[in-house]
Amino acid sequence: MTELSRRTLIATGLAASALPAAPALARTSARTAAPKPFGALPSPRQVRWHAREQYAFVHFSINTFTDKEWGYGDEDPKLFDPSDFDADQIVSAAKAGGLRGLILTAKHHDGFCLWPTMLTEHCIRNTPYKNGKGDIVHEMAEACRRANLPFGLYLSPWDRNHADYGRPAYVDYYRAQLTELCTRYGRLFEVWFDGANGGDGYYGGAREARKIDAPRYYNWPSIVALVHKLQPDACTFDPLGADIRWVGNEDGVAGDPCWPTMPDHPYVQSEGNSGVRGGALWWPAETDVSIRPGWFYHADEDSKVKSPERLVRLYDESVGRGTNLNLNLPPDRRGRIPDQDVKILKSFGDAIRATFARDLAKGAVAHASASRGAGFEPARVLDGNPESYWSTPDAATTPVLTLDLKPGTRFDVIRLREYLPLGVRVTRFAVDAEIGGAWQTLAEHACISAQRVIRLPAPIAPRRVRLRILEAPACPAISEFALFRAVAPVPVAAIVSSDPSVLDVTQWKVVAASAPGAEKLLDNDAGTVWALPAPKRGAPASVTIDLGAPVRLAGFSLTPSRHVMSNAAPPKGYAVETSTDGSHWTQAEAGEFSNIAYALSTQRIAFADAREARYLRLRFDETAVAAARLAIAGIGGFIATR
Repeated sequence: MTELSRRTLIATGLAASALPAAPALARTSARTAAPKPFGALPSPRQVRWHAREQYAFVHFSINTFTDKEWGYGDEDPKLFDPSDFDADQIVSAAKAGGLRGLILTAKHHDGFCLWPTMLTEHCIRNTPYKNGKGDIVHEMAEACRRANLPFGLYLSPWDRNHADYGRPAYVDYYRAQLTELCTRYGRLFEVWFDGANGGDGYYGGAREARKIDAPRYYNWPSIVALVHKLQPDACTFDPLGADIRWVGNEDGVAGDPCWPTMPDHPYVQSEGNSGVRGGALWWPAETDVSIRPGWFYHADEDSKVKSPERLVRLYDESVGRGTNLNLNLPPDRRGRIPDQDVKILKSFGDAIRATFARDLAKGAVAHASASRGAGFEPARVLDGNPESYWSTPDAATTPVLTLDLKPGTRFDVIRLREYLPLGVRVTRFAVDAEIGGAWQTLAEHACISAQRVIRLPAPIAPRRVRLRILEAPACPAISEFALFRAVAPVPVAAIVSSDPSVLDVTQWKVVAASAPGAEKLLDNDAGTVWALPAPKRGAPASVTIDLGAPVRLAGFSLTPSRHVMSNAAPPKGYAVETSTDGSHWTQAEAGEFSNIAYALSTQRIAFADAREARYLRLRFDETAVAAARLAIAGIGGFIATR
């Protein structure tokens, strides 16, 4: 099959859309022609995707029941047995958070399928759930339809269970799986392909490592074309040729700026976070992050759910920078979103809804240093119509747009939008306010794109506010200049854990460490990191912790940093000692962490025998991969319950 290029795919999509017939363009008279598009342009399905802004990711599979992040592929399907699965509750939680879609992991790297496929025995047909008659994909799809919430699917290309992974036969199998999912469950808004491909696995009993050249092996353009054939409205995620790119980290933070354009070559992580101004492809970023440290549910992370305040900051750092936020909500072993997560989601969703409920710029008078004419007047930025926009003559590329506000208008949030069907036109801009008769600059940034949210440190009540285009290769097409008053989320108190075996690390204390900052290991925040020079032979990294009281310690956990840092890595292995008095020590366990460098998931290490302990000492002799620094986000522990 002839390989399709990304450029060809986009061109095909645009040909069907007939961009010049868009509503805003159709209204123009013969005397006032619309601006010509500039640079790379979005397809119609990409324009619709941008408008979705934020949606839920739901990681729920056999890993939920094995307490792992990456399953090996040899798991017994009988382990999958949710006690009270409720698709409507999951969808309701997503909607409470203001999320506008939901993507379900139909199959993760372990190869276990949540739908009753006949292509493999490693699926829900062979589980106790509904006596093998269940179909989680169907239940989630129907719940989304009842709630009018768009539905999407994740299908891992890597399959650590399948005997033919790495061979041509597996690609045929994968395409057959994709066809089932794209034809059985109604309309999809997104299909997600994970970038993790190849490594060790069960592989039908071979228990070996298999490496692939992913672009050549999968022939991604043909996979993307298959999805678009079966689901024309679905955006595809990640590889070159797809509609959406990865933002380059799992922290939920887009680059500033984050251009929706990229060069026409395979993905480069450093480019993915910020995009490339003037890139040949419209390949916008999706910012993915979990509400918890892990992607799947783990009881020892109940105390580490991101606060509603942190979610608001994530909104600003993703949606507010023109990307879409894909927020993971992992169901627990009941098959429900945990109560703590639901409380936090509702607080976050209520705050966002309240903040953006009323545009305080309504009623202002808009005027500009230049206007293109009828149909493109400055007032278009205030009409709430995403298909209309203010523009200027072609030569006026650095104009000023001013809003004369109603007296007493107080705001602390500003939102700007460009009219995307004409491309990203503004390179740099500033927003000013007239306070006390003098203009003050509130913010200066690069890139507006789908939207730019600017949050001020405190509310202001200026007489006028203005947008200055500082640099642009073409005349602007600004569809919105809106003002809002922020509403803070209602605080939600943290909990310890729903599992009584999980110890409360807030009662622990670091008593010794090989480098400063080790207290970050105990703050229940996976976003803070203990970073120190990489250990060397004869100079290991170590930390000693007072558990606060004697316990019967059964094991410890270590959460690596998920920050994408070129100069830091998690530890390769560990040596653990315990003490009852802080003076006399006995070895508890030593070994290597499993796949920590790439999965970056919490490692839970059980001791061979539980032991009485008041103090815990951990030693790390080297990093998992070569790096200048060692980085660890958290340490935890669990006790024997019987």
